[in-house]
Amino acid sequence: MNHVIIINGPNLNLTGNREPEIYGTQTFDDYFVGLQSRFNFLTITTTQSNIEGEIINSIQAAGADERCLGIVLNAGAYSHTSIAIADAVKAISKPLVLVHISNIYAREPERRTDLLVGSAKGMICGLGLDGYELALRSLLS
Repeated sequence: MNHVIIINGPNLNLTGNREPEIYGTQTFDDYFVGLQSRFNFLTITTTQSNIEGEIINSIQAAGADERCLGIVLNAGAYSHTSIAIADAVKAISKPLVLVHISNIYAREPERRTDLLVGSAKGMICGLGLDGYELALRSLLS
């Protein structure tokens, strides 16, 4: 059990280019290289999809993987809209920490509700890409 998966949802492949005033200028791929080096004792894999069903498949696969100790999930806008992803999160027993790069509570009203948080170990929002490191630390504690 030395594996954690980071699952990123829609538009997070554009991090570093998309709305840099909200999401910053560093790409997730560049950030991930540094994250792996800081947690070199841990196998961290990442996946990203703009497709709701693929995110659900990734959650279910990680939930069934005996090597996986937990999931870091940034479901992007699906956090606010997807009952299907919320059901997938409820259906697994692995601990899952949610990450939002921006502070969803300081944004548009439709972004202030997170349908997934009730089944998560916790949620980190508004701390930029550093939220991923904090989520990993939470899973390890």
